[in-house]
Amino acid sequence: MGGMHAWLWGERYADYMDALVPMASQPTAMASRNWMLRRMMLEIIRNDPDYNSGNYTTQPRSLKLAAVFFGIATAGGTLNYQNLAPTHQLADKLVDDRLAAPMTADTNDFLLQWGSSADYDASPGLDKIQASVLAINAADDERNPPETGVTEAAMKSVKDGRLFVIPASTQTSGHSTTANAKFYVQQLQELLRTAPQRGM
Repeated sequence: MGGMHAWLWGERYADYMDALVPMASQPTAMASRNWMLRRMMLEIIRNDPDYNSGNYTTQPRSLKLAAVFFGIATAGGTLNYQNLAPTHQLADKLVDDRLAAPMTADTNDFLLQWGSSADYDASPGLDKIQASVLAINAADDERNPPETGVTEAAMKSVKDGRLFVIPASTQTSGHSTTANAKFYVQQLQELLRTAPQRGM
């Protein structure tokens, strides 16, 4: 959720930074499939009898199942998954590996963290941002699909901002693409070289 925080910090602490690089996020209301899948993840956990209205004694089994489902549905990239799992057996192996990985989150904490994004909407304060903004998203980002045009439209309210969309490929991984700096290092270097420095 760091990209979402970057937008909000740019608005609330406008004089604190010279450059701002929100990644894998939109400065618009949490909505559409992004929120619907988050909501479903939370509902799956809350409706698990093991959750016991938050009074569980051991972590509910649904926590890992819901988190793995959400992760596969909203990050990874279509082309990348096809490349990694072109057969039923390889797809099963990816699922099995994720289900076998340790889950250390506390369920109530997990629900609060993900549920807190429900009222996120940075769009009303975009005109307050003083920093030079380079918004970086991926063309195959499942949570923030660029084809909706909402980020592109919102960027018109940013005084000094541009949107860089990383093209989809078998090397990108959807919502997780921005974890690899090789896709945007040149754009980031250019921003840092050219962003006005207002001083302290």
